[in-house]
Amino acid sequence: MNINLKKEFNIPKIPLAERVRPRSLDDFQGQKHLVGAGKPLRIMIENDTLSSIILWGPPGTGKTTLAKIIAEHTNSDFYQLNAVSSGVKELRQIIEKAKENLTYYHKRTILFIDEIHRYNKSQQDALLSSVETGEIILIGATTENPSFEIISALRSRVRIFILHELSKNDLQNILNNALVKDEFLKSLKIKIEDPDYLIFISGGDARIMLNILEAAVIQELNNEEIIITKDIIQNVVQKKNIIYDKNGEEHYNLISAFIKSIRGSDPDAAVYWLARMLEGGEDPLFIARRMIILASEDIGNAMPNALVLAEATFSACEKIGMPEARIILSQCAIYLASAPKSNSSYIAIDKAINDVNSLPQYPVPFHLRNAPTNFMKDIGYSKGYKYPHDYENNFVEENYLPEELKNKQYYFPTENGMEKTIKDRLQNFWKGRKKY
Repeated sequence: MNINLKKEFNIPKIPLAERVRPRSLDDFQGQKHLVGAGKPLRIMIENDTLSSIILWGPPGTGKTTLAKIIAEHTNSDFYQLNAVSSGVKELRQIIEKAKENLTYYHKRTILFIDEIHRYNKSQQDALLSSVETGEIILIGATTENPSFEIISALRSRVRIFILHELSKNDLQNILNNALVKDEFLKSLKIKIEDPDYLIFISGGDARIMLNILEAAVIQELNNEEIIITKDIIQNVVQKKNIIYDKNGEEHYNLISAFIKSIRGSDPDAAVYWLARMLEGGEDPLFIARRMIILASEDIGNAMPNALVLAEATFSACEKIGMPEARIILSQCAIYLASAPKSNSSYIAIDKAINDVNSLPQYPVPFHLRNAPTNFMKDIGYSKGYKYPHDYENNFVEENYLPEELKNKQYYFPTENGMEKTIKDRLQNFWKGRKKY
């Protein structure tokens, strides 16, 4: 595209998503549970009776737009900060102004903090007193779970409103609105061949959808009629927008779904969640580490080779890297999901640790103690110890626990996979332990 063409069409400097941002609740799409007729947030906005709130939801669902609508409809002073580029100094300046407003002019101050989850504890602490006294009305916007990212003291002082992903119908309405109301777009002849694909490729983010549309239109300005095809969209985007934050809640949601799918013996679900993580940019070694843990926690002795394969998977991924590591991770995930399951080893160690922490530290029985010197032998260390290899089948019944815990059982093998063989062997040896 040449310079003259850009001048001729007078391409706007402000992004499309900002140009068509709704200025009123009537134009706002989605979140009817919050801003529909008679709903709590709408009532507060229309009556200008806002209290401190946190808006929590995925990107592009209207958090910033709602804050700007509030700014348009309030008699309060309105300030906006982004947590990425601001700190305690800026907060204190606004708080001082808010105190003046309240003391001398009986006027409220609304402070909108975008990406509030980026503030550390001390920065969030700086808000507590002013929110508590009503010196500022806080509106925080976050894509992260407030339970993890907002300190409990601040959470207790605000109401949390959850924004849902926009529906296909919501996104279609936003798209249509942009085409008919934006001055730049409506001056052109534009046809979108597959609007469903544009909605899909944006990952449900309205801002991204509008920015893709604008980029595609600008790319095709040479044509008298601009036809936005699937190929043009793909050329602009290169890759679908995958909503995934490696340090945020979605990181934990997806790894949880992945692990639970393997534990539930569903290899197809496991591979799907694996693909979601890898396409979102997750570290393959993080996934491999979690499979090592699962191999012992959920499979254990039902198939002991699972741990060996999981460890080999980690080593191979470390050496190979992406994209080939995806194949190794898939092989391991399918193997673990398809393997017989047992959490007996996991339960056994936790029960033993519980006894260690809740019971007295019983002394080691004398026959089990080490006796490297004659003095130790003379006082009874190792006396009466029966060496299993001197007996048939390399076994002799003996008490290896403190007397106070004699016959205590921690390990309860299942009937699954190799563990059934282990169970049969232990039952044959320890006939006094009826639970094997």
